[in-house]
Amino acid sequence: MENGIISVASAYSFDETVEKIEALLHEKGIKLFVIVDHSGEAASVGLRMPATKLLIFGNPKAGTPVMLSAPSAALDLPLKILVAEDGDGATWLSWNDPEFLQKRHGFAVELKANLVAAAALVSNLVRAKP
Repeated sequence: MENGIISVASAYSFDETVEKIEALLHEKGIKLFVIVDHSGEAASVGLRMPATKLLIFGNPKAGTPVMLSAPSAALDLPLKILVAEDGDGATWLSWNDPEFLQKRHGFAVELKANLVAAAALVSNLVRAKP
């Protein structure tokens, strides 16, 4: 993980994964700012790519102290989860490691706790299907 990206396989299909993340964000009162549909945009110009969406979300109570401590953190905030289907049809979730972000931007170590939402959300998606 030297590049600061954590990736895990989802236990669900691509569409189910995106829907579950959206529902979890809503349930936890975390604002979903936007979903960037990379594969949809590729298709709109005649290019093909596996299903790929970037969910951008956050909570100003958590992110603002980080950005006040290190303004450059705004380059990586709000938080993001990339949901991408690979060539074999498996769905992968990727996000920035809070420790990597802390080292990259130099904010106070205790503020890493403000950036764990992505990992917490993903933890609900990697367990086996019921």
